[in-house]
Amino acid sequence: MENFTYQYPVRQHFGKGCAESAIKEEMKRAGKNVLLAYGGGSLKRTGLYDKIAGWLRECGKEVTDFGGITPNPTYAKAQEGARLVRERGVDFILAVGGGSVIDCCKVVSAQARLDEDIWEAQYEKHRYPTDFVPMGAVVTASGTGAEQNNGAVITHEEKRLKQPLVGAYHSFAVLDSDLTKTLPMSQVVSGAFDTLSHCMETYMGRPQTTNLSDEVNESVMRNVIKNLRALIANSDDDFARGELMWASAIAENGLLKLGKQTDFQCHMLEHAVGAYTDCNHGRGLAVIHPILYRHLLEEGKGKLARMAEQVWGVKGATLGETAASGVDALEAFIREIGLPSRWSEMGITDESVLRAAADTCILTPGCCKRFSRDELFDVLKEGI
Repeated sequence: MENFTYQYPVRQHFGKGCAESAIKEEMKRAGKNVLLAYGGGSLKRTGLYDKIAGWLRECGKEVTDFGGITPNPTYAKAQEGARLVRERGVDFILAVGGGSVIDCCKVVSAQARLDEDIWEAQYEKHRYPTDFVPMGAVVTASGTGAEQNNGAVITHEEKRLKQPLVGAYHSFAVLDSDLTKTLPMSQVVSGAFDTLSHCMETYMGRPQTTNLSDEVNESVMRNVIKNLRALIANSDDDFARGELMWASAIAENGLLKLGKQTDFQCHMLEHAVGAYTDCNHGRGLAVIHPILYRHLLEEGKGKLARMAEQVWGVKGATLGETAASGVDALEAFIREIGLPSRWSEMGITDESVLRAAADTCILTPGCCKRFSRDELFDVLKEGI
C-alpha cells in the first residue's frame, strides 16, 4: 500500500426511520438560519419537504428555501445558492436529495465564503477553499456517495465542461433507507450501479497489487450485486435497501481508497459526455465500463482477472481469459438489471458530441493504461 493519512469528518446517522431523530439531534449544533436545499418537486409532492421544514422549525430554526437543483447541477445554480446564503445570512445548509443536490451545496458552501470565482480559483490559480458555511445532508437517493466526501461534480454550461470542484464536507449525513422508497426503481438501479462503478474504479487503480483496501472492496462489490438483485426482485426488501445505502457510503468515505491512487477514467469520460448530452450518470457509466475495460485488458488483466474470480465467480483457462470473462459477466449483469449497453438506447448517436467529450475529459493518472484521446473516442464510438 502507498503511504496515507486518514481523518474522517462526517458523522453518520444510519437506519430505517432515523431521519427525524437525527435531524433534530443535529440541529442542536446548527445555526439559526437554515438553507433547505432540494431538487425538483418530488420532495414537496411526497410531503417530505413539509416534514423536514416542520422539524427544523420545531428546533427553532428559520428556513430559507433553495429548490430547483437539477440533475447534473449547474455552476449557475451553485452561484445562485451562494448569493442566497449571503443575502439571507444563512449559517447552516441542509441538502436533501441525491448527489446532484448534495454536490451543488458543497460548492454553495465554499463559494459563499469566497471573494473570488471558485472555478477560476481552482482551475486557473490552483487555490482551494478553506472556509465553509457548515452543512449536513439527508440522502433520499443513494448511490453517488456524495454525502461522504468534499468533491462536487458541476456542469459549467458556458464552458461546456462537467468537472470536479473541491467544496465542503458535511458535518453529518442521514442515511434513512425509508426515504429512498419514493424513487422509481430505474433511479435506484442507476444509483446502485454508480456505487459499483466507484468500487471498480478504486479497485482498478494503482498499485495493481491487491491490498487490504482491495479485499474489503471485493466484499462491497459482491454486496451491491447481491442486494441490487434482491431489491429488483422485491422492492419492499428494506434490508436490501439499507445495505445498498451503506455500500454507497463505504464506496466514497475514503476507506476503499486508502493506499490507492484511484482510476476513475470511466467517470471522467462519462462526465464529459454528460456536459454535452445531460445523460443519466449511472446509465452512461453502464455503457462505458465494459468497453473501456476491453481496451485495457492487457494492461489491467491481473486485476480484472482477480475481480472476475472474487466478485463475479468466473474463471478461464488463462489469466487473460479470466479477465475477459469477468468483463463479459459485468456486461451481462448490466443487461440483467435493465441498464443500457449502447448510447443509442439513450438517444445519443452524434459522433461529434462523443469526439468533443473525448477531447475535453480529464485524463486520470491512476488508470493502468495511458489512453490517448483518439482511443477514448474509439471507446465512446463503440458504444453507439
